Amino acid sequence: MAPMGIRLSPLGMAVFCLLGLGVLYHLYSGFLAGRFAFFMLSEPAAGGPATPHGSAPGGAVDLRELLAVSVLAAVRGGEEVKRVREGNVLNAKAKGKTREGAEEQLTTGDLLSNRRMFYLLKGAFPAVQINSEERVDTADQETVSWDRSIPEDIKQKIQPKEVPAESVTVWIDPLDATQEYTEDLRQYVTTMVCVAVNGKPVIGVIHKPFSSYTAWAMVDGGSNVKARSSYNEKTPRIIVSRSHAGKVEQVARQTFGNKTVIIPAGGAGYKVLALLDVPEKNQEEADVYIHVTYIKKWDICAGNAVLRALGGHMTTLTGEEISYTGSDGNEGGLIASINMNHKALIEKLPDLEKTSHK
Repeated sequence: MAPMGIRLSPLGMAVFCLLGLGVLYHLYSGFLAGRFAFFMLSEPAAGGPATPHGSAPGGAVDLRELLAVSVLAAVRGGEEVKRVREGNVLNAKAKGKTREGAEEQLTTGDLLSNRRMFYLLKGAFPAVQINSEERVDTADQETVSWDRSIPEDIKQKIQPKEVPAESVTVWIDPLDATQEYTEDLRQYVTTMVCVAVNGKPVIGVIHKPFSSYTAWAMVDGGSNVKARSSYNEKTPRIIVSRSHAGKVEQVARQTFGNKTVIIPAGGAGYKVLALLDVPEKNQEEADVYIHVTYIKKWDICAGNAVLRALGGHMTTLTGEEISYTGSDGNEGGLIASINMNHKALIEKLPDLEKTSHK
């Protein structure tokens, strides 16, 4: 007997059961539709990328892809640098002073190159930390796409290699040798990208905008540049900053003799290329690169990676490896060489380290 004295007929029971089944059907079909919609949103559209550009499952990045887009970023930035200089629309202004009191210049070329390089790299590798010499203004954000194409020379020399995204730091210098850029000394100007993994420089790209020459190298991978066939260790040609030539010259000649040649030059990228076999008419050649004062890591990381990939060395003046994590500055000066006894060079130049912290 039904409760409260209510009696249900067989027809009523059938209707009640059908209504219950209808409710269950709609609930279940709604659940399936939700699961299907979630599935469609989670899967890439036909022909679309399965993961963000440059990303791989598990938060990894492919260093070969990162090298390819780094080369493209340096070239794209260089196009902006060249366009601004040739149009004579530098709009140069002081952005501060170095520790030595020299005025640091900022130009439209710096800013436009920085914007192009930063957003190209960030769009391709959104999970990677990118450190740049110039501040990125979000108001000027632009979408710069990368089609994931890899140049043939990189394909032939470099194998894919994945590393955790959190281990990677990218350092970009959108315009190296800004002072020389304002003086129209174009041969010194470069754009540079460096990739460090766990603080060690593993990919370096140095691009010369006004000659379209690009040097790249990857540690334990390959390169499109090489060391020269010989170097002079007894009386080396030493390349130094134009503003610090006098400081190095006196000590260098005391160490190596009066025949030692000091080459004043602008730009850290240019100075590293001076140690290599570079087919450029206006590229000077040197045996050793020395810097005796504080220097920013985006100035030296790319050159460090290139030298390291070719078996060379770039260290502080006391022989310590430079870590590309943490602060953006290197306090210990630097000495760079390739196919030479690097340790012996350091031992000959003990006095230079004293000035590097000033």
